[in-house]
Amino acid sequence: IVELYHARDESAIAETNRKYGRYCHAIAYRILRNDRDSEECVSDTWLRAWDSMPPKKPEILSVFLGRITRNLSLDRVKLRMASKRGGGHMEAALDELLECIPSEDFADRIINDMELTELLNGFLSDLTVQNRIIFMRRYWHMLSIKEIAGQMKLKESAIKMSLMRSRKRLKKLMKEKGVVL
Repeated sequence: IVELYHARDESAIAETNRKYGRYCHAIAYRILRNDRDSEECVSDTWLRAWDSMPPKKPEILSVFLGRITRNLSLDRVKLRMASKRGGGHMEAALDELLECIPSEDFADRIINDMELTELLNGFLSDLTVQNRIIFMRRYWHMLSIKEIAGQMKLKESAIKMSLMRSRKRLKKLMKEKGVVL
């Protein structure tokens, strides 16, 4: 499929949709909770993929498309929140992470070098399997604490405590590595 994009073959979009459409829709829907908005984000994902290949040549197309879909979905949530300041789980999850993620200036400088990715992968690998699953479900899949508790058959207070401890560990690691928060 990547070769089709590089050859500027329009069938690349149809093939991408056939193979990754459900996957990207699931990512968008978990964040947006709306079929129509999710479909629009998936369509926008195909456009972004078309615009970025070439020059990019992703090694793992599913991860590349998933990241685009997730970012577009989060942008759409931000737009929604700007127009109506609600109190949903999405904003809570993002607010919880604010104290332990790098400032934009710093992130922009290192994102191309993949230092932040390596740092986060190391952090995640040091977590227990259960805490890693909880962390990823909350901050990657953007599930509510209630949803995570239900899926994992744990009390909401246990999920909250796990997340709080993980964020503290991440914040400490970021400071130790000189990441500007």
